[in-house]
Amino acid sequence: MPSISEIKQPISKELIEFEKKFKISLRSEMLLLNKITAYILKRKGKQIRPMFVFLVAKLCGGITESTYRGATLVELMHTASLIHDDVVDNAYQRRGFFSINALWKNKISVLVGDFLLAKGLLLSVEYKDYNLLEIVSEAVKQMSEGELLQIEKARNVDTSEEIYFEVIRKKTASLIASCCACGASSAGADAEKTELMRLFGEKIGIAFQIKDDTFDFGTDEVGKPLGLDIKEKKITLPLIYALNQVSKAEKNKIINLVKNSAKDTNKIKEITTFVNQNKGLAYANEKMNLYLDEALAILQQFEDSETKTALKKLITYTIDRKK
Repeated sequence: MPSISEIKQPISKELIEFEKKFKISLRSEMLLLNKITAYILKRKGKQIRPMFVFLVAKLCGGITESTYRGATLVELMHTASLIHDDVVDNAYQRRGFFSINALWKNKISVLVGDFLLAKGLLLSVEYKDYNLLEIVSEAVKQMSEGELLQIEKARNVDTSEEIYFEVIRKKTASLIASCCACGASSAGADAEKTELMRLFGEKIGIAFQIKDDTFDFGTDEVGKPLGLDIKEKKITLPLIYALNQVSKAEKNKIINLVKNSAKDTNKIKEITTFVNQNKGLAYANEKMNLYLDEALAILQQFEDSETKTALKKLITYTIDRKK
């Protein structure tokens, strides 16, 4: 699998500059806010989202000042959504660190998330980046709808493949789609090319989420605990497919196990065995590869370059991870 430093090569200088600009975007006159945002900066991830923004921008005409603001806007909105998610989920850790709500409680966490959202809005308005604001605002709307749809459908374990794809397209894929659309738009791409790159990002995002959902039924050492989705009663593609391969009686039996499996390791093992025996994992991997091939077909429309190669490697890195 390619290394992060290898993928960053064509945009390494731009990413260093982006880090400076992103740090400035978090500044406040309030001591408490600066203390919390400094903590956020210390525990930042691998910059996957900004990498998509910058690589797509370079592919579609070139990186501009608008590209830096687009990447900043995406990161502000995404960070805000993660802080709010941790409050909703009562999560006290993220990436091995204490979450904001674990250290500063829920009320402050919600307000910090709101502050970051406002910072993103103000940045876009100040520079009249209304194209970028529209792209990212649509993604935030989709993410909220996807989360709510998943909560609504979690009550009905017997969900459809169609609903599953609608949830992951909105909840997960919309963010990577917005990164790619922001990159294209910031480089001056027309509406048609911007939409093409949005679709490119959406397909990568769907493949990414399918991969994540297969971890629940695998055997590898992964960052996500095996059976976690089952415990949380999240119905994912491997299970949906497996349920559709068996009789109504067996289907009902497995659905009842899912509904009552929260703390029972043996029941979770029985469900994962059922999914594997009925080719649920194989089907999910087949679907994942289909979306990957569609994303790569879009990329093939561009001339070969160092940037195109880096994007291919970034896709591989995103999908072939272990956690």
